[in-house]
Amino acid sequence: MRASFFFLSLICIVSIFTASKAFSSSDPLIIGIDADLSAVAVEGGVAIIRGVELAVDEINAKGGILGRQIKVVAKDHRGNPARGVYNIEQFSQTPNLLAVVGGVHTPVVLAEIDLVHEKNLLMLVPWAAGTPIVDNGHSPNNIFRVSVRDAEAASVLISHVKQMGLSNIALVLERTGWGRSNLESLTQAANEKDINITATHWINWQQKDFSEDMAAIKSAKAEAIILVTNVPEGVVVLDEMAKQEMTSLPVISHWGVASGQFASALAVPIGNYNVSVLQTFHFNHQKNSKAKSLLEAYYNKYGLVDATAIGGVTGLAHAYDLVHLIAAAADKADSIDVDALRDALESLENVQGAVKHYSAPFSIDRHDALWAKDYFMTKFNEKGYLVTTGAQ
Repeated sequence: MRASFFFLSLICIVSIFTASKAFSSSDPLIIGIDADLSAVAVEGGVAIIRGVELAVDEINAKGGILGRQIKVVAKDHRGNPARGVYNIEQFSQTPNLLAVVGGVHTPVVLAEIDLVHEKNLLMLVPWAAGTPIVDNGHSPNNIFRVSVRDAEAASVLISHVKQMGLSNIALVLERTGWGRSNLESLTQAANEKDINITATHWINWQQKDFSEDMAAIKSAKAEAIILVTNVPEGVVVLDEMAKQEMTSLPVISHWGVASGQFASALAVPIGNYNVSVLQTFHFNHQKNSKAKSLLEAYYNKYGLVDATAIGGVTGLAHAYDLVHLIAAAADKADSIDVDALRDALESLENVQGAVKHYSAPFSIDRHDALWAKDYFMTKFNEKGYLVTTGAQ
């Protein structure tokens, strides 16, 4: 009698466990977003959210990932590395987590990398260019990026200097891990192309006075400035250029100033300056079918706007492509297990994205899907929107 009771109890326990597993396997998969939603790059953070949402809408409409719908959960790291680490800890405790889409600031992502690997999470990076983010020393490596890579961005920026017929430049870098990453890369690229760096100046987050530094740049007779900052510090630099009557000096900028309302924050109109900005995506540059469908979906979901006026458009497209890439990896692996997804991402082939066709986006040795050949320079038009060369 006792044996029969025990057997029946065991059957009940197994049945309850099986039912629980079956229920959880139909729950939505979670894509977490860890981004700047309230500090210096809000526009970039919002663009990332929208890129993820638009990709998720498309995937869910086709049945989801392995038959499961996807839900988006966003957290604000506020541009603060400690807050970013806290968010990763919270995501690590989230049931049914597929991956975390994280970025906007290199210092935040760098602070999160060890915890991402300790918790064995997948992180997809659509906006943070520091080379050590993917070259992070972890094996296996759980960080996958569709974004600029500083080591290659430097080559493009210095090549642009060369194309302008200039040979003497000043560097203005934010005093963070991102700035330090660029100093190394820009110095190497300048040496390779015989460009002379006449001065290197640093600017802190929230610094308001750049007058002495700008005077020193002027005295050093730099023919151009390479700028590596986010929007607030970039505004401080250009406003000081106006005060010292240096607006004709070319500014060749990394993409940080594209993460917010840069032009509208300047004291004088952007048309008074000669500013070029590194980009990887623009609706006037990419003409593939995926880019066209992304633009149409954007209009339908968020309202009709001029395509050039979409803020943080690179973050939008990168995030959109990353979600489609991990969905393709899940289909390839027939699994959402982290190790299986990582292996599938490293061997993925032939995925059409909005940014480009990814013949082999990642490998075990390289977790950057974009190369220097995928970068191009843009300029601000009179409205303060970035446009491709020759467009208005």
